[in-house]
Amino acid sequence: MTQTTDLRGTVPERGSRNGSGGLALAVILLGQFMAILDVSIVNVALPTMRADLHASGAGLQLVVAGYIISYAVLLITGARLGALSGHRRMFHLGLAGFVVTSLACGLAPSTGTLVLFRFLQGTAAALLTPQVMSMIQRDFTGEARARALGLYSAVVAGGVVVGQAAGGLLVSADLFGTGWRTVFLVNVPIGVALLLAGPRVLPRDEVASGAGNLRGRLDARGVLTLAPAVLLFVVPLIMGHELGWPLWGWGALAASAVFMAAFVAVERRAGAAGGRPLISARVLRAPLLVPACVAIVFGPCSWGAFLFTTTLHLQGDLGMSPLRSGLAFVPCVMAFALVGLNWQRLPDRWQRWVIPAGFALAAAGYLCIGPLAGGGPAYEALTVVIGAGLGVMPIIMTVALRHVPLGDAADASGLLLTLMQLAQVIGIATIGTLFLTAAESGGSTRHAEYGTGWALAAATLAGAACALFLARGRTPARA
Repeated sequence: MTQTTDLRGTVPERGSRNGSGGLALAVILLGQFMAILDVSIVNVALPTMRADLHASGAGLQLVVAGYIISYAVLLITGARLGALSGHRRMFHLGLAGFVVTSLACGLAPSTGTLVLFRFLQGTAAALLTPQVMSMIQRDFTGEARARALGLYSAVVAGGVVVGQAAGGLLVSADLFGTGWRTVFLVNVPIGVALLLAGPRVLPRDEVASGAGNLRGRLDARGVLTLAPAVLLFVVPLIMGHELGWPLWGWGALAASAVFMAAFVAVERRAGAAGGRPLISARVLRAPLLVPACVAIVFGPCSWGAFLFTTTLHLQGDLGMSPLRSGLAFVPCVMAFALVGLNWQRLPDRWQRWVIPAGFALAAAGYLCIGPLAGGGPAYEALTVVIGAGLGVMPIIMTVALRHVPLGDAADASGLLLTLMQLAQVIGIATIGTLFLTAAESGGSTRHAEYGTGWALAAATLAGAACALFLARGRTPARA
């Protein structure tokens, strides 16, 4: 997204009220960190949840996917609520909801209640996280903003790494006999501290203009048609293999197509009436945005499924403890982060080909998952190759948004972020189901890794093919 600068190169007066600019940044970045952490911290705790709650494979998938579904569907709405009602106010409201739902997740007595609370936790995250970038853009300028954005990128990348390691550490520590519950309960004291500090250090909101047109700006009809379309698509895919693919599942998939058609019609009507649809036809007409949307689906699809299935394999046939399996992901995710943060150091003539090359590298790595599923140094090195290959995903947004008009940049970036989140859900629902079915039929997770690797490779190669269209475009601008 294009950034404006200020010749002063310092934090504006309102952003450093009483000298608290650094404290304000720490508060909002810690809030962002918690939301990112809860995407990955759960993965390592899944086998322990299965034993404690007697959860099915479908239940475990919903524990992971439930958070991401509600977060993805409501992300754009959360951003618009912040613009209309105040970013500070919505940040605090989302943070309070996140604390309460984290506590509820940690105390959940059954798989069903845990899944419900995970959906609500994702809703709170969708209200909290969009405000972080908005407050950075609003309250920091010049070099101060550049530093803040750099820290923001580090938090987003580091949250995945820390989540995998912290999940293993907390589950292995088994504090007070709580087991997996600490991966949620750890948010409570941190969130309460942020709620106490926020009102003291975050600058007050200015009155939003045009708040009277709340309904049109939020596109409630779009949300009410998109949410059931996603749920009716994902839930049958997750539940089908354990229930023997019942008739209601096929009916739900058909109903999902109906709701998706209704969503398209609602969005067209909202755009024609001069409203602000969640997905604008004008935004989709921006050069390279459509191939970017398709490419950005295949990458996170394989990444989310890879984290889910590999965790079950590490603690399955390979017999790793939660701590060891969490630490096993650190080199992989660090490679992902290093590529994403340093691709601009490459010569300009190479940059536009990095995306398809990275996807192809990841696909080659996926093909070796089955043969190397016995573990050892070669398997660990393989995960690093996959992480490095998929580390090109952040470049897709840079390439696509460079050709989007400034007035549409927020909606375009919101669309890409939403697709990234939904793609993870699709990967867990489809490839995750393939893994669970193969593991059950073959009696081992190692057996399941063969078919899973081929499915992951196919998805990533499809992303590489779409990325070729981006490679033929103009070289992305340096940030």
